[in-house]
Amino acid sequence: MVKKGKVAYVFPGQGSQVVGMGLNLYMRYPVARDVFDEVDETLGFSLSRLCFEGPEDELRQTINVQPAVLTVSIACLRAAEAIIGSRLPPADIVAGHSLGEYTALVIAGALSLPEAVRLVRERGRLMHEAGIVEPGGMIAVLGLDEKAVSDICAAADTEISNINCPGQTVVSGAEGKLVEFKRLAEVKGARRLIPLNVSGAFHSRLMQPAIDGLVSAIWEANYNETLVPVVANVTARALINSDAIREELAYQITHCVRWQESVENMIADGVTRFVEIGHGQVLGDLIKRINSQVPVSNIGDVDTEKQVEQWWTEHRREHIRGLIDKAMQAGKLSR
Repeated sequence: MVKKGKVAYVFPGQGSQVVGMGLNLYMRYPVARDVFDEVDETLGFSLSRLCFEGPEDELRQTINVQPAVLTVSIACLRAAEAIIGSRLPPADIVAGHSLGEYTALVIAGALSLPEAVRLVRERGRLMHEAGIVEPGGMIAVLGLDEKAVSDICAAADTEISNINCPGQTVVSGAEGKLVEFKRLAEVKGARRLIPLNVSGAFHSRLMQPAIDGLVSAIWEANYNETLVPVVANVTARALINSDAIREELAYQITHCVRWQESVENMIADGVTRFVEIGHGQVLGDLIKRINSQVPVSNIGDVDTEKQVEQWWTEHRREHIRGLIDKAMQAGKLSR
């Protein structure tokens, strides 16, 4: 018997933002407008205006960009649901990169939108303040394998903070330590070293000053049982209950995001299509480098209708192909 392939929804994190994101959704789809309005009411100020109009330096502040990226992703999905209705293939499993994990928890039903927005805004505030207490940064490393990067980190007293795909990792550390890391990485033959525009050494021990406040906020939030599995950044395994969710969210900001392993585990679990939902296509590009055989679709905040219809067409084609293969295996059709 031919098994139906699973669909995974994946959600981007900080770094995918740009001034103007979400405006097309807000203008065209009432359900997306409702998302922005609910977030504005929850936070007590117009995050939507900041998304649509900037200024850019204010939008990219960690305290603002985290709820902004989450809000746009949710609005993208709600618009897609409005466009295609019950034909929209539901997620069998969800995951998000760093901040995107909170978006995934909303879609899985574990967190309400207001609860998630309050949490990520507090998360952003605490991460920014930790970056002041323990100044540091992040560098994307291209062209070196994980073992080589790990060895350099050990020599330079830095940490791998993201394992994104083969040949692409991110390293976090104190500013002076990153200078030494770059020197050693260049000697080892790194193809590119790209400083990230962030306010601290995220997903490393330098975020420790944020832990107490974040743990308090996480434990005070209300959680529901997940409707679909949510793959955790830290373990690359599905979260099973509210206690596991709390532990994951607490560990996440001081531990590595294991995105490559998360994608590989979802594929091993039967995922045959990924759908990146939100502004940009960063995760889709990473997934293609992890496994070029698994299709990736995108639902963004521009050309949303075209993207949704393209996904629906591809989904129907795959469904029909599966029925034909099933009939052939049953001997009802011949090639």
